[in-house]
Amino acid sequence: MFLEGDLLKGKRVLIVGFQRQGQALARWLPTIGARPLVTDQKTAEQLQVNLQDYPQTRFYLGENPETLLDQTDLLCISGGVPLDAPIVEAALARQIPITNDAQLFVDRCPAPIIGITGSAGKTTTTTLVGEMLKHSGFTTWVGGNIGNVLLDVMIGIRPDHRVVMELSSFQLELMFSSPQIAAVLNITPNHLDRHKTMQNYIRAKARIVAYQPKDGIAILGRDDWGSRLVETACGGQIAWFSRNELVTDGAFLAGSRLFVTGLCSPTGDPEFVCEVHEIPLRGEHNISNVLAACALAGAAGIEAPTMGEAIRAFKAVPHRLETVRQLDGITFVNDSIATAPERVVAALNSYTEPIVLLAGGVDKKLPWDEMIALALTKTRHIIAFGKDGDIVVNTVRKLGGGEGRVTRVQTLDEAVQRAVEVAQTGDVVLLSPGGTSFDAYQDFAARGEHFRQLVNAL
Repeated sequence: MFLEGDLLKGKRVLIVGFQRQGQALARWLPTIGARPLVTDQKTAEQLQVNLQDYPQTRFYLGENPETLLDQTDLLCISGGVPLDAPIVEAALARQIPITNDAQLFVDRCPAPIIGITGSAGKTTTTTLVGEMLKHSGFTTWVGGNIGNVLLDVMIGIRPDHRVVMELSSFQLELMFSSPQIAAVLNITPNHLDRHKTMQNYIRAKARIVAYQPKDGIAILGRDDWGSRLVETACGGQIAWFSRNELVTDGAFLAGSRLFVTGLCSPTGDPEFVCEVHEIPLRGEHNISNVLAACALAGAAGIEAPTMGEAIRAFKAVPHRLETVRQLDGITFVNDSIATAPERVVAALNSYTEPIVLLAGGVDKKLPWDEMIALALTKTRHIIAFGKDGDIVVNTVRKLGGGEGRVTRVQTLDEAVQRAVEVAQTGDVVLLSPGGTSFDAYQDFAARGEHFRQLVNAL
């Protein structure tokens, strides 16, 4: 149940959580006549915000008093706030409508939206689709779970523009409508500290195709979980992307060439996009990401030659297998985005050179055995750091790695120094942690920036 359109005018909207999304809500809601209230367990000093920048908002910081619900018509929760938070459960018990910034934007955006979710590759794919649309001449807005909170730019979006929106499982678990063109890139274990079970996580991801309009197009991965999501799709059309199969609707790899076809081709026939060697990104997983981007762009009417131009000009997104520096024959790579072991597997498989792996951070209650087993075959040395670095060390030992294969340190600074000591000419020093950054950093980007600073200071 949602309050839509001008029904929000004059309504009291309680924003729970005042980070990036909550701040955007506090800026946008007054523009449509709503009356925002904000609660966050952190104080203004801890949040590092100037409350005077939000003159039309009432603040209740340092706690989440449930008495605020007495004056609440709608609850808006930020991505970091779980559905089992006491104030959220109390609102559900009172049947107070609950939503988030993503749902509010999707319901009101005047331009067509392409939505993208997945356990890995969301940002790369979202950014590339945006570039394909720009190369085709569209004014294009890219944001959501990355970059801009799109409510902040709503005022500038016109019906003839295009929007590409990355959506996380945290956002999707509250959403009851989704874009006409939408993709699930892949589903692998992630965020189980939040969703508790894999089934809950899958269910959240699948909502992006479960609530599309009836004329929607769902883009699914033929090589991954896509086939299991067909029944979830709302009944619209389905297209595929695959490295292994010649699909009839979607994007596929044939030998070393990428094609779009069917629903994702303007002619309906297979059309050549580019050669694999023209993709300026490492790893088999990035071929899948590019194929997904082609299927999405093709479904939106973009021509294959334009896709190829955008692919050839594409630059890797920061913190995703980003080469920071080469020093004394050693390549330093920032893959701080790898906050789950599954993403580390993809990173390790992207290199044939010997690797010195920096792994650790905060565990998300995910299995580490497969990643560590691969790491023992691909690395010269593993350096475990951060709060849950002991998980890395213990898993190495459990799988038979000798004492000389792993070093335990506490901080990223120490990890980089140790890497310099053990790396040899021709090696790759790879920051691909497998855990989140919240033991020491605001987010994975801050961790990646610190790694870049440390490496450039060597």
